[in-house]
Amino acid sequence: MAKFSVTSFTMWLSCLVLYAQTMHAMKQWPGGRSTRFYDFKVQTMRITKLCNAKDIVTINGMFPGPVVYAQEGDRVIVRVTNQTPYNATIHWHGVRQRLTCWSDGPSYITQCPIQAGQTFTYEFTLVQQKGTLLWHAHVSWLRGTVYGAIVVYPKTGVPYPFTYPYEEHIIILGEYWLKDLLQLEQAVLASGGGPPPADAYTINGHPGPNYNCSSNDVYKIDVVLGKTYLLRLINAGLNMENFFAIANHKLTIVEADAEYTKPFTTDRVMLGPGQTVNVLVTADQPIQRYSMAMGPYMSARNVPFQNISSIAYFQYLGAMPNSLALPAPLPSFNDNLAVKTVMDGLKSLNPVDVPKEIDTNLFITIGLNVQKCRSKTPNQNCQGANGGVMAASMNNISFIKPNLSLLEAYYKKINGYYSEDFPGVPLKFYDFVNGAPNNIPNDTESMNGTRTKVLEFGTRVQLILQDTGTVSTENHPIHLHGYSFYVVGYGTGNYNPQTATFNLFDPPYMNTIGVPVGGWAAIRFVADNPGVWFMHCHLEIHLSWGLSVVFIVKNGHGELETLPHPPADLPRC
Repeated sequence: MAKFSVTSFTMWLSCLVLYAQTMHAMKQWPGGRSTRFYDFKVQTMRITKLCNAKDIVTINGMFPGPVVYAQEGDRVIVRVTNQTPYNATIHWHGVRQRLTCWSDGPSYITQCPIQAGQTFTYEFTLVQQKGTLLWHAHVSWLRGTVYGAIVVYPKTGVPYPFTYPYEEHIIILGEYWLKDLLQLEQAVLASGGGPPPADAYTINGHPGPNYNCSSNDVYKIDVVLGKTYLLRLINAGLNMENFFAIANHKLTIVEADAEYTKPFTTDRVMLGPGQTVNVLVTADQPIQRYSMAMGPYMSARNVPFQNISSIAYFQYLGAMPNSLALPAPLPSFNDNLAVKTVMDGLKSLNPVDVPKEIDTNLFITIGLNVQKCRSKTPNQNCQGANGGVMAASMNNISFIKPNLSLLEAYYKKINGYYSEDFPGVPLKFYDFVNGAPNNIPNDTESMNGTRTKVLEFGTRVQLILQDTGTVSTENHPIHLHGYSFYVVGYGTGNYNPQTATFNLFDPPYMNTIGVPVGGWAAIRFVADNPGVWFMHCHLEIHLSWGLSVVFIVKNGHGELETLPHPPADLPRC
């Protein structure tokens, strides 16, 4: 009897501990199905590419990093231990972080970085989310090598809404530099000018045969004649948007940013950094080797970029092993129409519940700026246009990251780190696209500040993102943390509410939108996730220059609308 009591007590105690650990999750999400645990070690690794050996920062010595697999409704726990001398954080790009803002990952926004030798555990539940997302470092330029895929399968027994593929393959587009990325970032920012082009593009970490010493450093998929394949495309690049195509094969888009779309067939797709697209490809061509090509989309003027494509192989079983690969034609680097055509084809699979009534209308201009030179050594530090210093802004305010996490400052009511006065409209209205001031640097300066926009819980938001021609018009991939949003409209030129046409029936639901070059995009979402959420351009140089803003979404009523306490192991600044 005593033995039974001890066993019962032990079981009761372990259940209590388990209950205490999971109660927080269970309280919010009774549907939290199973838990997936991952152990990430941030490590440096020696790598040889493009005839050069160098140390890069990786997760678990893998480049690209490990895939996080889960099912819709799963709880994901990732313990990150930093074994490098550099600061680190991980952002789970596109994960909506319901009531888990502390685990979002952008440095100095929701957390201080994980310092050398420290550990931090990220926890979140994939509430009503399935599809392809990505994770990446979110501190300095570490994201250049610290990235990987997130694959969230539908719940057991729930089929894909398209032909079940014979196989699935993850394809991550990236950029590779021979220089150390942290030193490169510091050098670029100190120069006041723009970044150099990447030394290579990569597909799953491989540059492919167009680059030096890379004829064997090439990714390959073996395919069977007549079978259909699902390719999970991810752009994890740092500063470039990219086209992707497969020679002689059509791509049928069935998902964008982890949301199903109406099937749409095209010859090529364009992905900005942070964007994901799932495509079906049927191996219906003669048995041969075909190129999968990744090349640049550069919509800005006078910006140097890498123009050599990265090549991988789509190789039929039975093809001659060393046969020449049929080339994949990519659009020219500035083919805006090719980008628009794909965007036009993106529609949600089913009719969606778009907010029709709007509580808060925001109008935000995005673009580059040139600040006046204030350095005593202008030759070294003022290499921007006309001897100025490059910057970027939203509503002409360049965001300055604080030296404390904004979420902590907000949660603990610590004053002095940010203000709540980000303007909901530009301070000046003018012809944003064509008549923007370009007397550089006299009329192209931006203001600096850590300004935030506060939203009441449940606010139905419409946000117009307007590209400007201050320095150059450009396609900007804008990413909103903590939310997906409906892309209800977009167009070229200046946004005009009288003539703009909106799709409120089946618009795509995305987390990163390419605001068209010299144009605008309209997005809508309901601010129903309390916390501090970053919105920024996903071109890393633009982020470094200040092209970002922070939304503070206040608590609603009750536990399911309230930001929980910070985790005990939250890193300190």
